[in-house]
Amino acid sequence: MTIEPSRQQLIGLRTAPVIRGEVGGAWRTAGRVAIDETRVHHLNVKVGGFVEHDHSTFIGKTVRRGEPLFAMYSPELLAAQEEYLLALRTSRSLAQGGAEGAGTALVQAARRKLELWDVPAAEIARLEKTGEARKDLTFHAPASGVITKRDIVPGMRIEAGSMPFEIVDLSRVWVLADVYESELRHVKVGLPATLSLKAYPNRPFKGKVVFIDPLLDPKTRTAKVRIEFANPGGELKPEMFGEVLLHGARTEGLVIPADAVIDSGTQKVVFVAAGEGRFQPREVRLGDGDGRHVEVVEGLREGEQVVTGANFLVDSESRLRASLAAMASGAKPAPPGAAGAPPAAAPAAGAGDHAQHGGH
Repeated sequence: MTIEPSRQQLIGLRTAPVIRGEVGGAWRTAGRVAIDETRVHHLNVKVGGFVEHDHSTFIGKTVRRGEPLFAMYSPELLAAQEEYLLALRTSRSLAQGGAEGAGTALVQAARRKLELWDVPAAEIARLEKTGEARKDLTFHAPASGVITKRDIVPGMRIEAGSMPFEIVDLSRVWVLADVYESELRHVKVGLPATLSLKAYPNRPFKGKVVFIDPLLDPKTRTAKVRIEFANPGGELKPEMFGEVLLHGARTEGLVIPADAVIDSGTQKVVFVAAGEGRFQPREVRLGDGDGRHVEVVEGLREGEQVVTGANFLVDSESRLRASLAAMASGAKPAPPGAAGAPPAAAPAAGAGDHAQHGGH
């Protein structure tokens, strides 16, 4: 089809050359901050008893490893302490009577029982030194982090095997991102990533891909990609949403502006300037893209000019002319994307079989 220069200027028609360059290397997607499941710690109570005292704990409180959480009275634990003290006295008596070492096995068995119930070594040492059994035992935080579960009330009974406290270490977190199946070939474990949040608009967070879900969501056609971020200051909070930029290797080849491509749903078409105001529709096969530029695998040659501005108006006018010509001749109008009977696609140098990449 031919468009007069005056009309080209009126509709804002612009062209850009097909050049050899690099494209791709970065893919954007949405991400959600999540807890690192390997940094979730539970306090496991191995002996039953009653809660005596709560050390001012609450959900959301930050605690350090070894910090006291609550104290519990346990008749079984009190009896075990008395057994250990009896074993110590018996062993000493036997040693004074000349049977040194005869009570060692008894002492070791009683001590082992306390250790299996997670009685701290310092508490056992105190017991040996003072010879006095304590009524209650204080339980301490198994790790530094934030309390996310607290199931205790003073006076309540706790059964053996229960886990009344959960503590999550947020010094390192995950960001879960959805990556379309067409882009999964670019994503590898170890790939660097950048997270941008509305809460911190001028502060990008650096992380890396640590896991790619082997299963695809059949509804969204995406796979979950797990990205790990250091979070020493706690700025990244679980359930925050942000934009993730995955940084990969760039592809070299023939490149055109992404807005030069008209996608009919069944084919990708560009309009090529043929000189003297003439423009030809050309079907192309695309490779990688980064949202601004896209690689052309087949259909164009280096140096050709493609329409980048008002290309949809050119496409509409081309279809209209083809339909009018078809009506005048009594033939069927050309299908969408096939206006003007595009010439045979010109092969691109070094063209291979690549899947189209669509940035988002």
